[in-house]
Amino acid sequence: MKLFMPRIEISLSKIRDNARMLCELYGQRGISLMGVSKAVLGEPSIVEAMIQGGVRFIADSRLENIQKMKNAGISTQFVLLRTPLSQAEAVVTSVDISLNTEIETIKQLSYYAKIHNRNHQIIVMVELGDLREGVLPGDLSQFIRKTLSLSHIKIVGIGCNLACYGGVKPDNKNMHKLSELVNGIKKEFQINLEIISGGNSANYEWYKSAQYIGNINNLRLGESILLGCETVNRKAIPGLHTEAFKLVAEVIESKTKPSLPFGEICQDAFGNVPSFSDRGISQRVIIALGRQDVLVSSLKSKKKLEILGASSDHIILDGKNHNLQVGDEVNFNLDYGGLLSAMTSPFIRKQFILTTEAIIPVVKTLKIVSPIH
Repeated sequence: MKLFMPRIEISLSKIRDNARMLCELYGQRGISLMGVSKAVLGEPSIVEAMIQGGVRFIADSRLENIQKMKNAGISTQFVLLRTPLSQAEAVVTSVDISLNTEIETIKQLSYYAKIHNRNHQIIVMVELGDLREGVLPGDLSQFIRKTLSLSHIKIVGIGCNLACYGGVKPDNKNMHKLSELVNGIKKEFQINLEIISGGNSANYEWYKSAQYIGNINNLRLGESILLGCETVNRKAIPGLHTEAFKLVAEVIESKTKPSLPFGEICQDAFGNVPSFSDRGISQRVIIALGRQDVLVSSLKSKKKLEILGASSDHIILDGKNHNLQVGDEVNFNLDYGGLLSAMTSPFIRKQFILTTEAIIPVVKTLKIVSPIH
């Protein structure tokens, strides 16, 4: 059977192994894990592998992804990482816990929770320097007080986000600050905070070096589970699989051509004026993959194929010494940006690997109720 291309091959066993090993690693010091599914669009089979590995929660930033997982029969506690005001009613009816930083949004959550006769749980996010979402520490006490005055809302945790927008790394200083804030809130309001979520896949170095982790008892991990690395320096975490995902594309042209375009140079398809170096006559290979499919800069060739450039639908490779012919397959590993874009593309087929020989289509795995194309 000839397999569809382009495709992304996904090893569920490697993802499950990564989740299990990370749960064991962080669990040694009482830290539970949220498996973050947004990079894989809440793909139920991948999420099921995370759960089998031991993650306690599944966290996503899109309600659509969470609804897809629930429709596929995934049963777990769902956490929404992004809480738009306009989706407050759907948040209340679809998720167990949401991360929040705006009192007006929480008021709407309270309003709809009352209508639907349910209590909605929230984690209040605190700003500790990365300058994405978060209540400023000086405003936290007042924010908690206002939230506690609202009916049908339960504060179950405090969290922070680092190393995303501003690239601020988790360290002893900001993790200690989070623990101090938690102690202050508990003392002032006499409330039990079940979840102290100290960050994400960037927290690995802090965790390994910290003698004292304070109140931190939860992390939100996506990249570490999926790609086996931490995100401060993108180094592989010992013992984890780093190749659970492989992107495969087809060679559609292989010819010997000049390395310099001939004719007057103007803007390319994306509005740039390209420049070229003279490599002489060389073997140039085109694969059926382009910028509309994937973040091209994220592709990593195990065979060290050099990417010369890309347009919407084509990637041009230097084929020197590779003897690639039309119809051949070319394989790439992906970083996080590449995984996100490839999983989002409707033009890349998602296929699961059960063993080194067997590849099965998405529709036949686990609890999936409809195929992904």
